Amino acid sequence: MTHLDELEAESIYILREAFAKLDNIAILWSLGKDSNVVLWLVRKAFFGHVPFPVMHVDTGKKFKEMYEFRDRYAKEWDLKFIKEPCPPVEEMDPTLPPAARSAARKTAGLKDAVAKHGFRGLIAGIRRDEEAIRAKERYFSPRTSDNSWNLKDQPPEFWNQYMTSFPEGVHVRIHPILHWTEIDIWRYTKREGIPLIDLYFSKNGKRYRSLGDQDITSPIESEARTIDEIIEELETTRIPERSGRAMDHEAEDAFERLRAAGYM
Repeated sequence: MTHLDELEAESIYILREAFAKLDNIAILWSLGKDSNVVLWLVRKAFFGHVPFPVMHVDTGKKFKEMYEFRDRYAKEWDLKFIKEPCPPVEEMDPTLPPAARSAARKTAGLKDAVAKHGFRGLIAGIRRDEEAIRAKERYFSPRTSDNSWNLKDQPPEFWNQYMTSFPEGVHVRIHPILHWTEIDIWRYTKREGIPLIDLYFSKNGKRYRSLGDQDITSPIESEARTIDEIIEELETTRIPERSGRAMDHEAEDAFERLRAAGYM
């Protein structure tokens, strides 16, 4: 097996384990490259079918290309698509820095969606190498009844043995690509021919490396116009993946506070 085959096999195992052990699960679809890989893996794990809802917690501030992509592939892939709104920024914690406060809308929107649908498991496309606090996650990561995450009290995971039984009121975040890297995502996307939003590719010397809300996400300097050129760029760059995310340049603990409160 190749490296990508091994990554794919482990992720599919985690997805099938989640489906077998947890009732009422959904996949979170943020429309970005990682989220699309997870959705692709789900379709491979279940032979072209997605057997649970696909949910977009929508801030209403994504790029128009992202909404066009979402509407097209929700239909083409015959997804059980759910769109849930986020509350206004005025209702968010005023002590957060501006961009983090804006991003907190997704946390609140997700909390409302979990309560509305009673989800016991949510599949998300996060990776350990993406951000320091995410490196402390587990493949099966419990959230309390108020959606909060205690990074100091995580279940042990050894030899592909995962805790899937949790108390009533707890829901679990499932992270099937936690062990992947950014360059793995791009190599797999190329191999599989996974559809992408063209904002990832350079136009006039700039491209988006990470996609979020339009008002708090900026492009990076780049001439990479193809997947091959992006992979080549990633093999040498020292620029962090989330360098274009405004909240990552605010208070040092802002992202940790969001994650502890239930941010994706």
